[in-house]
Amino acid sequence: MTPQDLAATIRARAEEAGQKRFLVALAGPPGAGKSTLAAALVQALGAGARAVPMDGFHYDDGILIARGQRDRKGAPETFDVHGFLHLLTRLRHEDEVAIPLFDRDLEISRAGADVVTAADKILVVEGNWLLLDEEPWQQARYDLTVWIDVPEAELDRRLVARWAHHGKTAEAARAWIDGNDLPNIRRAVAGSRTADAVISQD
Repeated sequence: MTPQDLAATIRARAEEAGQKRFLVALAGPPGAGKSTLAAALVQALGAGARAVPMDGFHYDDGILIARGQRDRKGAPETFDVHGFLHLLTRLRHEDEVAIPLFDRDLEISRAGADVVTAADKILVVEGNWLLLDEEPWQQARYDLTVWIDVPEAELDRRLVARWAHHGKTAEAARAWIDGNDLPNIRRAVAGSRTADAVISQD
């Protein structure tokens, strides 16, 4: 399924549902290209579509350090999942909702960095753990779920490039990928519920 095909499917399903907002879950492991695909879908869908990243619910590094979780940043336990679930409920019922965004350059979440308005009818929610078959992530409800399937070797290649772009040395990037990203990749792939649609990338 191409992004254009997926956009057409989303639009048709949203029109059929006829509800206040239509929430699409775009899930996949680290490095799968969720943000890129979400942006492409929003562009293809046109007016009334907006991306909502899950990454704005990262716990701050200070909290992770205090909990001994800084080296596992990005794992399910390092997110404010209850805050995220509350956001999904608000998006269902409220016309205007401020959402947080994660600034990867600063490694910090910025509260109220974007606003979903009454004009935004199709929301492409993107994140690693949207379909995780564990509590409390299982409580999340979407109208359509999509999984991005990418071979692990390709994910590894993309993550090496990502961390180089963000200034990590090759040695530091390798250590972070092996100690954190790969365990998250494998947990997401093995532990996520089956999606309504799958987009495969080589």
